[in-house]
Amino acid sequence: MEQVGIVQLAREDGYRFRIDFGLAGVQHLLTDATPPLGRAGGPDSERLLMAAVANCLSASLAFALRKFRNEDVPMRACVDATLRPNEAGRLRMSGIDVTLNLGVPAARLRLLERALAQYEDFCVVTQSVRAAIPVTVRVRDADGVLLRG
Repeated sequence: MEQVGIVQLAREDGYRFRIDFGLAGVQHLLTDATPPLGRAGGPDSERLLMAAVANCLSASLAFALRKFRNEDVPMRACVDATLRPNEAGRLRMSGIDVTLNLGVPAARLRLLERALAQYEDFCVVTQSVRAAIPVTVRVRDADGVLLRG
């Protein structure tokens, strides 16, 4: 078993928290709930989860591409999520939708199909979240061609 590390939160006021990730040289992050509870003075919990999923998928794809000597491929991610009430009327995330956009045409990448076939398995966060929330992922190249998803 491997420990991730300690993350500490301190309430500033209202629903705003300062997050210390315990990493030297990394600034603290302010979070806040969206109105009407908070003032949207930072990302809320939903956006943090969305960012974590998209970040992990992006890093996993970058890792898989590098395995096949595709160095420093530009990449952008766009992530959206839906909320729906559960049986008790409480909002829950009902889906996360991620699109990874590569900054080069697919033809310029070595062994792309092999990288695309395995990168999601490297993503600790997405595979963990999928146990509770459906996550759909699409990958497009610089020409907008759908490569996977």
